[in-house]
Amino acid sequence: MSWLVTGGAGYIGSHVVRALGAAGIDTVAFDDLSSGFRAFVPEDVPFVQGTVLDGTLLERTMRDHAVTGVVHVAGFKYAGVSVERPLHTYEQNVTGMATLLRAMAEVGVDKVVFSSSAAVYGTPDVDVVVEETPKAPESPYGESKLIGEWLLRDMEVARGFTTTSLRYFNVVGSGQPDLYDASPHNLFPLVFDALLAGRTPRINGDDYATPDGTCVRDYVHVADLAHSHAVAARKLETGAPLQRAYNLGSGDGVSVRQIMDAMARGTGIDFRPEVAPRRAGDPARIVATGEAAARDLEWAMRHSLDDMVTSAWEARRHAA
Repeated sequence: MSWLVTGGAGYIGSHVVRALGAAGIDTVAFDDLSSGFRAFVPEDVPFVQGTVLDGTLLERTMRDHAVTGVVHVAGFKYAGVSVERPLHTYEQNVTGMATLLRAMAEVGVDKVVFSSSAAVYGTPDVDVVVEETPKAPESPYGESKLIGEWLLRDMEVARGFTTTSLRYFNVVGSGQPDLYDASPHNLFPLVFDALLAGRTPRINGDDYATPDGTCVRDYVHVADLAHSHAVAARKLETGAPLQRAYNLGSGDGVSVRQIMDAMARGTGIDFRPEVAPRRAGDPARIVATGEAAARDLEWAMRHSLDDMVTSAWEARRHAA
């Protein structure tokens, strides 16, 4: 038994590779290194450099390594940038998914854990998102993730695939000091880079209808997330029934102000964030429940906000 992890050299994918290894599942990491790092893949894990648009390479990789399932993490993950680069987003996320599924069908691999996104919900008119909340994505990124879920559903019907999609918002922290988030678009690395450069981090709007006036979101630790991906893979491998989709959410969320306070504690750098005007389209609160995932995927928020900050800060300094 071996599982292919697409995007296995990226921030989330590399944590998934290690979580699968800890669960006793052999892995193969597949990544084009457009945003991942070869050093993120353990030396004892086979690594294949390539794009999910290359169906021939995917087929050969799955045959060569006797792959029985796939955790599909690879993709273009920047919602804001996807508005400016819609064709690139659809190529990577939709064409890439279709190419992967076609390759899997060719070699007889029929199990998929999909790294989806809570962006499929858009701006829901509810306090807490559940799996049945209507889908109304507001960016090419969110749309591409929803189409990916549709493709999986269709392959279940057409070819008997067994799949599950894991939806989540903001992934932070580090499970290992050598694995860090290098995204130029995510909040934690943006704040760390500002502090290291002597700049003051910024809050976009402090007049929302929330307890402290700043936006409230789900922030989940990457190691907790990776663990549930590994549990999902193991259950699909054994034939245990799973829902088509799960939210990996906190149920209550944290505010941007709370994150900034935790940043000051965790980094030891005393700062007062600047307050900038609101960004257009930012809802006051988006939080998802993780009750179904807690029941079926051992999902739990095992790390506090301070744990998220200190682990991410340690990894960021290790990278420097």
